[in-house]
Amino acid sequence: MARIEFWYEFASNYSWLAAVRIEDLARDAGHEVVWRPFLLGPIFRTQGWTSSPFNLFPAKGRHMRRDMERITQARGLPLVWPAVFPANSLVAARLALVGEKHGFVAPFSRAVFAAEFQEGRDIADRALLAEILTALGIDAEAMLAEAGSPEIKAALVARTEEATARGIFGAPSLFTPDGELFWGDDRLEQAIAWMADHPA
Repeated sequence: MARIEFWYEFASNYSWLAAVRIEDLARDAGHEVVWRPFLLGPIFRTQGWTSSPFNLFPAKGRHMRRDMERITQARGLPLVWPAVFPANSLVAARLALVGEKHGFVAPFSRAVFAAEFQEGRDIADRALLAEILTALGIDAEAMLAEAGSPEIKAALVARTEEATARGIFGAPSLFTPDGELFWGDDRLEQAIAWMADHPA
């Protein structure tokens, strides 16, 4: 079974679109998904950006919101835009790394994205993150404590440095086993097709 790496940022609306469907598409093709949360903010700052390009360039932001309306309508997904965009995803990303360690990264990540873009909630709210963990049957207090540990903080820094070193500049980003990089929810099918034609 080949593995496709799914690099995502919780503040990224297109990462949400990919997170909703990547496991079904990969499974149908006989592949496994490796969930890789990271932070885009530090990468954007190296480019001189202080926020999302969708905020910095108003025309791009307006187009993106209309694009999201078209895509979600076509896929039958509810879309409730969060009041704060991009969200502060720091604690959620740390919790996702804890989830990698304890085996709940995928359901946790999907639930965070759903709360953010299907319910319009603020994923920087620790109470919301605790609610999500509890709904998944996970000890929220223990996981939040672990997310604040020096080990997990350092792991997220290292993960984001790895993303930079591998040439990631946006989210979602996908790596096939042979190291090919695909960027965007709209490249998910292409990445999976590439894996069929280019086995590692």
